[in-house]
Amino acid sequence: MAHGDDLIDDAKVEIVGMAKEGMAHPSTKPVLTAAAIGAVAGALLPVVSWPIGLVAGAGFMLYKRLRP
Repeated sequence: MAHGDDLIDDAKVEIVGMAKEGMAHPSTKPVLTAAAIGAVAGALLPVVSWPIGLVAGAGFMLYKRLRP
């Protein structure tokens, strides 16, 4: 299995865990914090909108949680 496939599988497991456990899951708070920071940054930047910033922030932190 390729490294990229492992990352996708790991991300699926992590997201399902976050959905089931909510705020009790260790990744939920850092991912939500990064999403909020990304949304604010996206709102401040003229080219990027807040939804793109939100997704980028959450995606970055999820990646950092999976591949530290």
